[in-house]
Amino acid sequence: MLRQIIHIDEEKCVGCGLCADACHENAIAIVNGKAKLIRDDYCDGMGDCLPHCPAEAITFETREAAAYDEAAVEANKRRMRPNWPVQIKLAPIQAPYFDGAKLLIAADCTAYAYAAFHKEFIKGKATLIGCPKLDAIDYSEKLTEIIRNNDISSVTIIRMEVPCCGGLEMAAKKAIQASGKFLPWQVVTISIDGNIVE
Repeated sequence: MLRQIIHIDEEKCVGCGLCADACHENAIAIVNGKAKLIRDDYCDGMGDCLPHCPAEAITFETREAAAYDEAAVEANKRRMRPNWPVQIKLAPIQAPYFDGAKLLIAADCTAYAYAAFHKEFIKGKATLIGCPKLDAIDYSEKLTEIIRNNDISSVTIIRMEVPCCGGLEMAAKKAIQASGKFLPWQVVTISIDGNIVE
């Protein structure tokens, strides 16, 4: 269908996230430091995001795009509601917020070490946190059941650069493998001075 929809110029985009915050449909996300239109059918073409972009990286264009799907937007908003509890030990094996979720498995300390943690990592994800040193348990069995019994779409693991966080990373990787599912996944490491380790 030919319709008006937003266009984001990645060259101009500064990755501030103001457009994503302004989008009532959750059609925009910050991916690798740049704003992206994640699904055409989430964009209503009204342009609430345009006046919030300080770099003027967003414009309208008329192109072939999927029709705006209000039902899909509402279903996505329900999925994006915060999950509770977030501690791996306390989280249920199955929950509605895991349905179609991008799963974030993070070490407890990462949210305190990295100032933009919520804005860059939590938004739009079902979040689970833990510390293998403090809990002194292997999370892999619980994480395997969560991944196996829900329609998880991807997994992001966020850890600190310290050795004890290796246990969380290994448990998450083991869980993905043991679940029998082929999922996109990534590991992000935060340094003790609050930066992403390249």
